[in-house]
Amino acid sequence: MKLTSRQLEIIKIVKENEPISGDNIAKTLGLSRATLRSDLAILTMTGLLDARPKVGYFYTGQTIEPLLYEKLYKKTVEDIMLPPILIHQSTTVYDAVTNLFMYDVGSLYVKDDNDELNGVLSRKDLLRAAISNPNTEKTPVAMIMSRMPNIITITRDRTILEAGGLLIQHNIDTLPVVEIDQPKKVIGKVTKTRMMSYFINAGNDIEKENY
Repeated sequence: MKLTSRQLEIIKIVKENEPISGDNIAKTLGLSRATLRSDLAILTMTGLLDARPKVGYFYTGQTIEPLLYEKLYKKTVEDIMLPPILIHQSTTVYDAVTNLFMYDVGSLYVKDDNDELNGVLSRKDLLRAAISNPNTEKTPVAMIMSRMPNIITITRDRTILEAGGLLIQHNIDTLPVVEIDQPKKVIGKVTKTRMMSYFINAGNDIEKENY
């Protein structure tokens, strides 16, 4: 894996100042913490840095094993994506809650009349609506959903590492997977739970191969 110049600079800063917070790393580089989220996510996911809550980042001294990197991170989103659960924007909040529990998912994707992605509904969105709105059987989900363009998406050809970086950077639980040439055509989804399952299974496979 080839690191960017900024990622190499981050490693250098951590080596010289560990433990160091993300805010202080950003301050040293003259950038915002939000700008560095993706870089820090990649460096921790690959094991080059370790992060401890309320303490900061440490340099692990590890290097990226090429074969391990290829096996874990170079696979594409298409290899691990799940089928999306889509509902129409006119669906009521009550019916959306029913779908959420029927399919046992953490979020629903909302489409418009052209079958294009128009919004995302999380469990929190629906719980908040159910508590504050007595008319869930009449209220359309379009009234409470997160709307485009404020939705982070990814295409099937991007790497798992890139998907994980986006989930962490934007502090979200799900990524709609869209067609490369149709940015509003949903074909799948990637979630934090699916990512964790993938890494655990891959780790178990690697352990079996080595022992």
